[in-house]
Amino acid sequence: MAKMIRERRSSLPGIAPVEIEPNMREIYGELDGESLTINNEIFRCRGLRKLHLEMATLGGGLQILHCVFFPDPRFDLPIFGLDLVAGPIGISAAIVDLSPVRSEMPQALRKALENVDRPSFTQVRDLPAWGSIFSPYVTFIRPADRSEEKLFMSLVEDYLNVLNDALRSTNQDYLDSTLTIERCQGQISYCIQQKRNDKTRSVLAKAFSPEWADRYIEEVLFDFPQEC
Repeated sequence: MAKMIRERRSSLPGIAPVEIEPNMREIYGELDGESLTINNEIFRCRGLRKLHLEMATLGGGLQILHCVFFPDPRFDLPIFGLDLVAGPIGISAAIVDLSPVRSEMPQALRKALENVDRPSFTQVRDLPAWGSIFSPYVTFIRPADRSEEKLFMSLVEDYLNVLNDALRSTNQDYLDSTLTIERCQGQISYCIQQKRNDKTRSVLAKAFSPEWADRYIEEVLFDFPQEC
């Protein structure tokens, strides 16, 4: 999945790396006696202020992929979000969405998402209590087998294609336009809701410290757009 994301990322217009502190790019810790490693890749491009790919491993078993593409608020684009949690017996959680940052998605984007072939997965999971930020097109599952894992990967690729097409066809609004301000507030609401995920903070706080966990969440995972 990470390889596919990197390939798609490399084709985006004006793609460029974003420098972050070395101690926030490669992170090493310990949790319950097992080594914890976190690697972050952050880029930007035309239309997207931040493309974040995080890969984490715990010991020899648990692996986590977290990916969020935050749009530049001047562009009427959704937030691409993807999370995978995998252990020795397979993927236990897989979620992907193109989440809206204002009350209505652009009509062309809605039509494109409606045309995506969304498989009928056998183990659909319930969204978290703070999941109101997701779109009607969100998919949250536990893949039943290897074939469903492949179907989910194809779905992620389709969502990235939809975002890529929208990015290339969307014009830039003025920074002080009403729509830009509305999309800024939408991104802030998205980040606030994501921060309600207590599991993320508790794991980071236990592996490092509560202060470090708060800083990591605020500055790396779910930072607010500077345009706001």
